[in-house]
Amino acid sequence: MALWQHKTSSGRRSPIAIMIACFTGLSLLFLWNRHSHHAHHHHDVPPSPPSRIGAAPQPFSQRPGREDASATVDLSDARAPFVGWPLRRVCAEEVTYVPGLTFLCDSNSGGPGNIRNYVLTCVRYAVEAGATALVLPTIRARAPDDPARLFRERRPFSYLFDEPHFRAALAAACPRLAVHARAEDVPGARARAAREGRDVDRIVERVTPKHFGGSRAGCDQRDPHRYADQFGAAFRAYLRSSAAERGWAASNSVDNPRLVRLSWGVLWDWPVLRDGPEFAASFGGLLRFRPDVLDLADVIVGAMRTRAAATTGTEAAAGQAFLGAHLRTEADALAGWPSYENQTQNYLREAASRGYQGRAAYLASGNETEAQKFGREAMASLQLDVRTKYGLLEGRHEEELSRLKALSWDQQALVDFVVLLNCDYFVGVSPSSFSINVALKRHLKEEGLYTRPWKVGGRGDGRSWLVGRYDRYWDDWLFMFDGMWP
Repeated sequence: MALWQHKTSSGRRSPIAIMIACFTGLSLLFLWNRHSHHAHHHHDVPPSPPSRIGAAPQPFSQRPGREDASATVDLSDARAPFVGWPLRRVCAEEVTYVPGLTFLCDSNSGGPGNIRNYVLTCVRYAVEAGATALVLPTIRARAPDDPARLFRERRPFSYLFDEPHFRAALAAACPRLAVHARAEDVPGARARAAREGRDVDRIVERVTPKHFGGSRAGCDQRDPHRYADQFGAAFRAYLRSSAAERGWAASNSVDNPRLVRLSWGVLWDWPVLRDGPEFAASFGGLLRFRPDVLDLADVIVGAMRTRAAATTGTEAAAGQAFLGAHLRTEADALAGWPSYENQTQNYLREAASRGYQGRAAYLASGNETEAQKFGREAMASLQLDVRTKYGLLEGRHEEELSRLKALSWDQQALVDFVVLLNCDYFVGVSPSSFSINVALKRHLKEEGLYTRPWKVGGRGDGRSWLVGRYDRYWDDWLFMFDGMWP
């Protein structure tokens, strides 16, 4: 109370007056500063660095390279146009290019899901490294008489994928990244090989990306690349130091390229969400399946919808709606994966819960004996009419059937993949990369570029569900969900 009762002379201000004046001044300063900050950085528009000194930052929606119309693209469609602005943004962010650095993405193997993810992962590492060229990937094909033999022969990129689409999409998004048909076509590759007295393939260096950028000591070797952010700088430092140690001149795009090939097995390493959900959702569109595969799948989908319309079932799955299923019991399936009984019993239980009693189902399987067995069980328990690609074409589409039979094991798997993208509900099995890839691609339908991650081990997204074990990250192969491009 002494403070309030203390009297002052007329020439001095009271302490309370001084406190009020200070509070008022600070309040005005705070409001002015907030207004100034708000005027420059509206909370709905993230700030961005100016493109040049003195330039005002642009709102994200107005920055070059972003097409708002891309938000409406159905990215679950196998024929969807490639949405290139997320890749274009990533390529533009990499300002340290290494002239002559060329990536080879041909150490791939397995089914379409594995090969597709290997190539995409390799391209992403090439961009991060600052490469100026790629060699068009070749495909490691299975033996025709034994699908378990994965390394029989090399086939061209067009064996599985649409080459003109890949070249055009990559050129538009990353114009500084050239694509050469063969390693011999890389500028300077023949000259360098001749100087060193070796074949061109002998000057290609093999690298493992996770050896660059930091250590995850004690972790399983299948752990995703936790130091992906550091890979580019670390790899470029390696290129410089290794060249100095060997007495090599710096690489260039004229007569001294540096060719690198990623090790086998580098297919789930890059954390796909690192570049944002829009990149993760769109990047897989670089690899569109070959046109004749898409055409065959269209015919089969049409035949399947006609068959579904002829069945009688519940209102939950009415009209031309059909179930899609992937039965993974072929000879190359690994021990410990869900068994035939585990898969089929869960599929039928899920089909019943989704209202597919008395309806039709499309089955993708490389095991004809067990496909027929499942068909009999489905009809007996649910009156579910199970069809395969061959059965849908026989007697009705003989020309397409001949074209289908002319395709290899893995090319026919692409047809199954596209048909399953078009079914109304899908059941598959984890850890099959084929099933997971189908489910993740279908997951893009509703939210497109802004799709949130698949909930691993949950009840699916209302469009797909995967039976499997989800308790052990490594042994149950759950790391694939973190490294697979939809």
